[in-house]
Amino acid sequence: MSTSARAGPAAEAYMREALELAGRGLGQTSPNPAVGAVLVRGGEVVGRGFHTWAGVKHAEVLALEQAGERARGASLYINLEPCAHQGRTGPCADALVAAGVQRVVAALQDPDPRVSGEGFRRLRAAGVEVLLASEFAGHALRLNEAFIHSKRTARPLVTLKAALTLDGKIAAPGGAGWITSERARAHAQQLRHRADAILTGIGTVLADDCLLTDRTCCPRSRPLLRLVLDSGLRIPADSKMVSGCRSDLAVVATSAAPPERRRELEKRGVSVLAFDGPDGRTDLAGVIAWLGERSYQSLLIEAGGRVNRAALASGAVDKIFFYYAPKILGDPGSLPLAGGCGRPMSAVRLEDVQVHPLSGGEFAVEASVVKCSPESSKS
Repeated sequence: MSTSARAGPAAEAYMREALELAGRGLGQTSPNPAVGAVLVRGGEVVGRGFHTWAGVKHAEVLALEQAGERARGASLYINLEPCAHQGRTGPCADALVAAGVQRVVAALQDPDPRVSGEGFRRLRAAGVEVLLASEFAGHALRLNEAFIHSKRTARPLVTLKAALTLDGKIAAPGGAGWITSERARAHAQQLRHRADAILTGIGTVLADDCLLTDRTCCPRSRPLLRLVLDSGLRIPADSKMVSGCRSDLAVVATSAAPPERRRELEKRGVSVLAFDGPDGRTDLAGVIAWLGERSYQSLLIEAGGRVNRAALASGAVDKIFFYYAPKILGDPGSLPLAGGCGRPMSAVRLEDVQVHPLSGGEFAVEASVVKCSPESSKS
């Protein structure tokens, strides 16, 4: 077991820099974690690095290359345990030992079963001092939330995103007009940028002819996979999503969908999946499992009330991120966050609630969904 210790002021600054460096890789590292590394010798930073999938090399190796011989006797500050397995690159723990690094201060143990303490063990066996900066564990967890969730559960972290009025409506009758401001929508694009996949329902596609793309123009490690729940394959061939397909669109149908529609979509480069759920609908749990098997670490749901309700009622949602506008839509025809028919739905309880002020009276609420057993959900 690695020793836990509270860092001094200087060490805290180095760890914060490592976390900041790791944050620069968000959206560019999946299926790897976001990692930042700072090498310090004699009170001077001699090497820095952060990982991106396209750059291949891990943060530790980049920092070692920058430091050169100055790495010998240095301390490494890093947000995640150095790896101990052979992947696209060699084990970083071995590289640190070979470079003569004297001490490693990490915020978090890697949950990847190929590492999970083995990196620390190798370092300690070679005489390298290993410390866990436990006061930074929370920050490190949030930074790599999707990676950690996927390694622990073998399924992507599912976040339900919505824009709402203060009375909980997501659209006016007829669906005309935006709920939130352009600034809030730009903020929401950051959620898309950090997601591996995004999902909506056919009702949203037919109503809005949306694209569901990442419009941040920031580099990504993999294309944002767009998914549409469409049991009968009603998505128009001339819709923006199909027309703009670049092998990044999957339509989820059931086995009863017309085969000729499937062939037509596949000719246009669309992947068509069949997951049969209850009542002739698509199976969201099957979609999530399919994503997990392909190392998609995060799924963002941006949909209408029916899909939202189904996702919440099924227990598929791990987090919510709701954008609130200082508006009220009192019309009874306005659409609620979770609407449509279905089985009675228990209250969804939230924890770790955070409020993010935006501008113009807008704010966002981020929270984790409390996972209840079937027995406890009845109480």
